[in-house]
Amino acid sequence: MKMRKLWSTIALALVASLSLMSCGSDGDGATPDTSDPSPSEAEAVIVQVLTPYLANAATKEVIDLFQAKGVERGWEVSVVDTAGDMSKLNSAFQDAAAQKPDAIVLGTGDPTQISLGLKAAADAGVPVFAIDAGAADGIVANVTSDNADLGQQSANALIEAMGGKGAAVMLTHDPHPGVRARAEGAKKTFEDAGIEVLEAKHVEVPGPVENARASIQDIMSARADEVTGIWGGWDEPALGAVQALEAAGISDVPVVGVDGQDFALAEIEKGGAFVATVKQDWEAIATKVADLVEAKVVASQDPETNNFELPGSLITGD
Repeated sequence: MKMRKLWSTIALALVASLSLMSCGSDGDGATPDTSDPSPSEAEAVIVQVLTPYLANAATKEVIDLFQAKGVERGWEVSVVDTAGDMSKLNSAFQDAAAQKPDAIVLGTGDPTQISLGLKAAADAGVPVFAIDAGAADGIVANVTSDNADLGQQSANALIEAMGGKGAAVMLTHDPHPGVRARAEGAKKTFEDAGIEVLEAKHVEVPGPVENARASIQDIMSARADEVTGIWGGWDEPALGAVQALEAAGISDVPVVGVDGQDFALAEIEKGGAFVATVKQDWEAIATKVADLVEAKVVASQDPETNNFELPGSLITGD
């Protein structure tokens, strides 16, 4: 009788032990991993990039780089282009905010023209970052180049090519904060050097090459004897200016641009009218924006400032 009770006690103990092991293991008998999921197992970060300027070569380059950085981190990154239409950009921001992605990125453009869109994002609790735009209410952080310095470097290169004297035409686009800032830097540099600015001509976007080419053709038809240099706010209008000069058979008017696009480098290497550009560090800019988005979305860390300006590098035929 005592022996039967002893075996019953042992059996109950074994059952209890097996039950505890079952509760603390998976189907294979291994203890489950209760640690946090790896980034690949966690829900993907969703980022929407909105831009009015994807047709611009430099804008496309930096957005492509940013998108690649996001994909490397396992994000879902989509891009919407409104082809220069700021009203559509406002609507695109409102549509994006309604979808509540983890972040929205303004891919160049003037944030003051999309106040309704920024308000929609703020109301939805979606943080907004900017690439090559401007610091503004509703933008967590903007990452761009030191555009005033880009303007100064490119203007000084043009002044040197002009022999330190003469008069210049400027090709600008004020709706873009970066181009506007570099135009201001260039204009001051010209004034300080005693270079007259004959005209500051607005360049339409999309179609900056064609628009600049037509403008320079008109200007040179009327004032060819006055113009001794042409400053382009970015490489595409500078290329349009070069094409206009070549078509007119003018070989003694130097042209400079900004961005450091491949076609500009090819023109400079040819040794023609295109004499210099200032390359923006798009790789560093795209990486910085991706880092800021990740810090905010994943770690809830705010940036130390709302505007980051990175240096550019002058490129000439030398």
